[in-house]
Amino acid sequence: MKAHITVPTVKNLNPKEKPYEVVDDHLKGFLARVQPTGVITYYLAYRTREGVKRRFRIGRHPGVTAPAARKAAEQLMSEVTLGGDPHNARKSARTKNARSRGETLGGFIDIQYAKWALSHQKRGNETLTLLESNFKDLYARKMNLITAWDIQKWRTDSRKSGLKPTTINRRVTTLKAVLNKAVEWDVIPSNPLQKIKPLKVDNNSRIRYLDNNEERQLRQALNDREHSSRSGRASGNKWRDIRGYDSLPSLDCVFVDHLKPMVLLALNTGLRRGEIFNLKWTDVDFSRKTLTVEGATTKSGQTRHIALNAEIIRVLQEWQQQTVSELVFQSPVTGEPFNNIKTSWSQLRKNANITDFRFHDLRHTFASKLVMADVNLYTVKELMGHSTIQMTERYAHLAPEHKATAVERLVNLNRDQF
Repeated sequence: MKAHITVPTVKNLNPKEKPYEVVDDHLKGFLARVQPTGVITYYLAYRTREGVKRRFRIGRHPGVTAPAARKAAEQLMSEVTLGGDPHNARKSARTKNARSRGETLGGFIDIQYAKWALSHQKRGNETLTLLESNFKDLYARKMNLITAWDIQKWRTDSRKSGLKPTTINRRVTTLKAVLNKAVEWDVIPSNPLQKIKPLKVDNNSRIRYLDNNEERQLRQALNDREHSSRSGRASGNKWRDIRGYDSLPSLDCVFVDHLKPMVLLALNTGLRRGEIFNLKWTDVDFSRKTLTVEGATTKSGQTRHIALNAEIIRVLQEWQQQTVSELVFQSPVTGEPFNNIKTSWSQLRKNANITDFRFHDLRHTFASKLVMADVNLYTVKELMGHSTIQMTERYAHLAPEHKATAVERLVNLNRDQF
């Protein structure tokens, strides 16, 4: 069908059972294709210099009007007459735009880095969220144009907002890791942030741990919680029995739930919360009195082995009698590993009258007690799963009273000289 493609012509085009085309009788190659759905799209049909037939999609009506489509078709036909190929030109432009976008920080993360992070990092989603929330203003910048000044400004603003130097260093390190991947994958020639030095951090700053009195309070709170739960269940079942209701399961067992064995495990092994949540019974070897933390669940990605003392062996053996899953601690709600114990831990801490103390600080307590027992730092390093001895050396500062006792010996040595 031929017609002069104008606004009235297009307005009167009605859809049919099959697609059909209206070829303009004034401009060679200009046409409108009508779909059964009523969608009308403008094209230019042409032959390349080599004689290959091609079509170039101009746009869809009514976003593109008939006059605008005609004008575009005239310009495209002029390119064809001069030996050009609009189809190849558009493809080349798209490739150039894609390449240019891939060279920006945001484009590189979206196109390449995100997929790698999600498949190779345990916390890939957290990494991507951290990058976007902290460095979104740099996403439109080409990576090789990101400067040390950009990061210095970000660090200054972050300090003003209250971020600690350790947190700032960790986030800048994450960004530098992205740029290192861009170098490794030949997207940029070098990392523009390579020479940036981390902010100075006080590695001897106070790290929270339980002193002997606080540990007694925590253990007592655990025992009180167990007793209270059993008493409450017995009282509740008595109330239900009087009214003819079915009784709830008895809590006449060693542990009323996961919290006590979980806390005692952290105190005696220094395991991280996530390592405890993902621990399996196959990781516990009672005959050799060892526990294996698989690299897939560790922060460093390295498997480590921890010797078990008498208390935790007894705790785990008794707890095993109460479990039926392959996980040492399985959520009774989801049947999956726990993802948090915030409510029960917060209440326990409150009952123990212990403030400014996180579950992770049980790990610090484990390390500090080892140091106070004169265990050498390299052994502590292996038990904690630290990647460097510098990380372990922080714990040498966790026991001021222990060092005070050592210094006090000088008084005893010098007493006879006066």
